[in-house]
Amino acid sequence: MNLGRTAKLVAQAFDAALVEAGGTLPVWLTLLSVKSSELANQRELAGMIGIQGATLTHHLNAMEAQGLLTRRRDPVNRRVHLVELTQAGEALFETLRQAALAFDKRLRTGLPDERLAEFAQVLAALRYNVES
Repeated sequence: MNLGRTAKLVAQAFDAALVEAGGTLPVWLTLLSVKSSELANQRELAGMIGIQGATLTHHLNAMEAQGLLTRRRDPVNRRVHLVELTQAGEALFETLRQAALAFDKRLRTGLPDERLAEFAQVLAALRYNVES
């Protein structure tokens, strides 16, 4: 219960930090995923973000209408759409990246690196226990 409450509180605070910077968690995850993989296709993006293709399409439509990204057909496979950030998307990515870094710094305040490393190991063990 403690883990769940803490995760929910941290997620809400992170989303609020992104909203204050002019974005949302879905927008940040989409920008981050596109930025971290050159010319990613929509199926790959959905997998990276951890959402269904239809949900991603909804986000991409909105982000394309806002001028944050473009989609074009893959010349090799016309059924695949390639997604790229526009200048506005690059600018918002940088703004949200700064907000994410500031949030991470705030979140880690007062926690020494060795405790954070141990915490990461505990989280990995919890994930492993759930997945196996």
